[in-house]
Amino acid sequence: MSDSRQIDFADRLSTAAKAKQALLEKARAKDPANDPEFALRQAERIAASQAREAREAERRAAKQAEREREAAAKAAEKAAAAEALAAKQAADAAAAEAERIEREVRAPLNEALAKLARDARYAARKARKKG
Repeated sequence: MSDSRQIDFADRLSTAAKAKQALLEKARAKDPANDPEFALRQAERIAASQAREAREAERRAAKQAEREREAAAKAAEKAAAAEALAAKQAADAAAAEAERIEREVRAPLNEALAKLARDARYAARKARKKG
């Protein structure tokens, strides 16, 4: 009951090599580079990718412009706030100076009025004693 065909090691190696070669040829036949539509699909993918990149670059540029516009608006707000603060400080300083001048003018007047009142009291006291 022995096998009439004797398969030796070399036969098995050559059969394996032939099977491997057949698989490689089958894979090469399916290679997309050989497909004429592959180049068209690949070109479409590249065009879509470039369009996507262009849109993204456009979005980035728009975002950057928006950030710059917001920064300019903030800078303008800060400048306006600083200007308003400077104007308020100048007005406060002017009011304080006016108040100081008014005190300087009123002080001698108040002293003179106090002296007149004192003199009037003194004169009234003298008149009571005489009379």
